[in-house]
Amino acid sequence: MGIIEKELFELQDIKYRDFHSRLMPTIDKEKIIGVRVPILRRYAKSLAKSDKRAAFLSELPHSYYEENNVHAFVIETIKDYDMAMYETEKLLPYIDNWATCDMFSPKVFAKNTDRLLVKIMEWLNSELTYTVRYGIGMLMRYFLDDEFKSEYLKLVADIKSDEYYVNMMRAWYFATALSKKYDETLPYIIENKLDAWTHNMTIKKAIESNRINIETKKYLRTLKKTS
Repeated sequence: MGIIEKELFELQDIKYRDFHSRLMPTIDKEKIIGVRVPILRRYAKSLAKSDKRAAFLSELPHSYYEENNVHAFVIETIKDYDMAMYETEKLLPYIDNWATCDMFSPKVFAKNTDRLLVKIMEWLNSELTYTVRYGIGMLMRYFLDDEFKSEYLKLVADIKSDEYYVNMMRAWYFATALSKKYDETLPYIIENKLDAWTHNMTIKKAIESNRINIETKKYLRTLKKTS
């Protein structure tokens, strides 16, 4: 056992591991140590400042879920865009669950959205489930506000996948888009531009959102597809 694995096991919470493992059916429970995310973030912040950082970032693949999360959080501290992107693309093929995928976003991306968009286009066309999911997540995070363009909706609508974790993110993206860019997004629902499962899940998540008013939720309910 390496020193970082040993230190993570010293932070272990067995009850939390047992609970959290049920939320991630794609990961073997034995690959989950059981360390809460705020603790992992603090650990990663310390690791990023230590002389162990470079060696750790070169150790892919890791053995444990928490190691991947720490790896992601260390990348988040990198201030140079090119280096952050290089390390991100090294890690992406090893991401094997929705949680690591969704909580990971280097801060420097926010200041380089034009360059990030080029990478997002590549990720959306990946054959790897969580790389595609990550691309959709980045499009949702950075391109549904001031930098929004209506063609970005089509990018996500055109993704064809049988993967639950891809289509769930597509639904999350469109539900968020309904809350932020309603007029541009609604035609994708009215005109049935999404597959039935993603269509209905988008409506379900939109109805659950606190950012969508009651009248709009009532209307969205009428747009559900029935088998």
